[in-house]
Amino acid sequence: MSELDLTEAILAAAVEGIEGAQRPGQHEMAAAVAESLGGGDHLLVQAGTGTGKSLGYLAPTLAHLVQAPGDRVVIATATLALQSQLARKDIPAALDACQRVTGKRISHAVLKGRTNYACLYRVRDTLGSEQETLLGGSELAQALTAVATDPNSKVGAEVVALREWVETEAEAKGAADRDDAPTHTAPAWAQVSIPVRECLGAQRCPYGSQCFVERSRDQARAAQLVVTNHALLAIDAMHGGTALPEHDAVIVDEAHELVTRVTGAASHELSPQLIERVGRRCLTWLDDELALEFLDAGEALRAALDDAPLARVEDADGQVANTLRLVRDVARRVASAMSGGDGSDNERTQAAAAAKEVFDIADQLAALAPHDVVWVSERERFGRQVNQAPLSVAGLMREGIFAKRPVVLTSATLSIGGNFDAVAGSVGLTEPYAAEGDAEPERPQWRGLDVGSPFDYRRQGILYVAKSLPPPSRDGTAPAILAEVAELLWAAGGRTLGLFASQRAAEAAAVHCRRELPDLEILCQGDAQLGELTRRFVAEPATSLFGTLSLWQGVDVPGDTCELVIIDKIPFPRPDEPLLQARQRAVAERGGNGFMAVAATHAALLLAQGSGRLIRRLTDRGVVAVLDPRLITARYGAFLRASMPDFWMTTDRETAIGALRRLQEVRG
Repeated sequence: MSELDLTEAILAAAVEGIEGAQRPGQHEMAAAVAESLGGGDHLLVQAGTGTGKSLGYLAPTLAHLVQAPGDRVVIATATLALQSQLARKDIPAALDACQRVTGKRISHAVLKGRTNYACLYRVRDTLGSEQETLLGGSELAQALTAVATDPNSKVGAEVVALREWVETEAEAKGAADRDDAPTHTAPAWAQVSIPVRECLGAQRCPYGSQCFVERSRDQARAAQLVVTNHALLAIDAMHGGTALPEHDAVIVDEAHELVTRVTGAASHELSPQLIERVGRRCLTWLDDELALEFLDAGEALRAALDDAPLARVEDADGQVANTLRLVRDVARRVASAMSGGDGSDNERTQAAAAAKEVFDIADQLAALAPHDVVWVSERERFGRQVNQAPLSVAGLMREGIFAKRPVVLTSATLSIGGNFDAVAGSVGLTEPYAAEGDAEPERPQWRGLDVGSPFDYRRQGILYVAKSLPPPSRDGTAPAILAEVAELLWAAGGRTLGLFASQRAAEAAAVHCRRELPDLEILCQGDAQLGELTRRFVAEPATSLFGTLSLWQGVDVPGDTCELVIIDKIPFPRPDEPLLQARQRAVAERGGNGFMAVAATHAALLLAQGSGRLIRRLTDRGVVAVLDPRLITARYGAFLRASMPDFWMTTDRETAIGALRRLQEVRG
């Protein structure tokens, strides 16, 4: 049986196994993925919501692994949530189908970054005897959490529960994966996990033979199919293929997130608090003078940042750059002093690794390399810090990922402005703005494919653009826009997802609508944990939810819970955001249109994601209302609209209101 025929057989069995329906786009996608895995070009495939893209790439992947049992394929997702969904739902269904068709069971494993697994050394040797207790960890956590008002007490209770859970996992030879852990906060998890730099290594660690991370890597090396995330894929590319087992092909799901996740993995930040924390860890092994210099360097950085503008650092002779060089030089001496000893003191080894990390970060920041963007930022609770991010990750991705093996990128939103050029350029497959005379590097061959969606967007949804409203301003949300939100909400009878450009705008709209429509339940991001608000929005159909960027993608609310999506303004990035500013300037300097290549592309992707919240199944109906007239009036409007689902469009308010009212009447 050919690989394509085997792909079709596995796909048909998988769809039947989950009692799903045949999707032409899914079959087209599966055939294209099979061709790419068989040695064809790299593939960018846009598979709209409802296509069933997970099975669309899993069926050809399993068919390939059946016929090439020595190969290994890596699937990388943007989020741990999708990683978990694949591992627990989609992959088992596909494996069952493959086994029914071929009689063979493909081995698979999930692989995450080190800090997603508990560390036995941290749990057993560094938590202290004060956490011994006659109560079980879960009971103590519940008791303390119920009565404690001190956040530190709650964290302590969570740590006790986590510690007990880790020992249970060790005894059962489990994974000790954070996703399976008892409820906890980030500070609590930090007490039972370990940063990459501070890991002693399996050979030196007293618990190396039981290490959860080593076990996960052993399982990955033994598997034909490995599920990981974008960040670990990026780390593997940056470090010469040491983070993942050797593999022959890569499938990147949620590929619209890839550049952002790779950028994050290649970025660094340095704060005065980090220097102080590391300095105090090193005090025991440093002479007083050097220890004081290290702590003073942290204070010098604090003073420099307080005097600096919140902007890109470009002056190599300025106060921030000079202070970064001071931190670098002192951290180098600290790391050198800490590296002595006979290696038997594990605490010293870990503190030395932390000092070396401060040196490495300060060294990279102080260089102010032309391919990096370094800037000063303000954190809400902890003050200022210095950030660094690569100006572009295209070269890293081209050389570290695409040059070595076939790669499939897939998402519901990959075609920006009606084509794949923007995404292809961002990952290094094309270079649309090469300057005259530049040597053009050899580019991998690729093709783009849009398999569409099973939804009939023009019949299922309306795009209403409020052309008569004033354009957005920096003076807050205009009264006319608040009135429009309230009228649309009234017409829909609630059932609204409000996507706003800022928290202030979301809160202003919520306050106005609660006053004007007291009978409707309106939730606003910030009222409670986002997960709880989303659950209520899904469970209570007439309820509405207003929020910001985290709601623009990943919220899946099929049915009449969401019949209206309101977008208050085109989601352009802030014009003073240093990294995007630098990327726009770089494009302009190479002869391109920086605004269209960076800001408009960013906005188009978010508009595609946000408007895609409306139609999630064949029976859904509703309206996407964009309250920013620039979507119609500006020259870039057509580019942005081409990235959105192909809804029937109107600029007439009464048409949109009437459609929403009719949906209410249908519900009775």
